[in-house]
Order: sequence, then C-alpha cells, then structure tokens
Amino acid sequence: MYYRDHAPPHFHAEYGDYEVTVTIEGGVVEGRFPRRALQHVLEWLDMHHDELKQNWTLAREGEPLNSIEPLE
Repeated sequence: MYYRDHAPPHFHAEYGDYEVTVTIEGGVVEGRFPRRALQHVLEWLDMHHDELKQNWTLAREGEPLNSIEPLE
C-alpha cells in the first residue's frame, strides 16, 4: 500500500518479476501473477480484510500503517 495512492482502496503484491494490484473490496486483480501465488494473495486478503481497510484509511490520512502478518 502506498501513501497518496489512487482510489479504489487497494494493495500491491509482488512475486519475482510479477506484480498485481488487488482491490480490498471485491478482490479485483490487475496485472499478472502465477495462479497458485495469486490464490495465496486472495486468501491473505480474506484473512486480513479489516486490517487492510484500516491501513487504507491510515494511509489516506498520512498516518503510519499497522503491520499486517505477511504471506508465508
């Protein structure tokens, strides 16, 4: 997640040379990712949905983001 990023609320994920943007509401994906890695990202979104929404609000307010457990 980046400060001053555009709407809708979203986050970015990287895997090797791949990068995707995923909306927090609905999980719409832009970009390319290996299928299995993308499944993990979408599972992570489901697990941390509320935390991601909170971080989006913090980022828009210029506040420090809360740490969210990464993918393993």
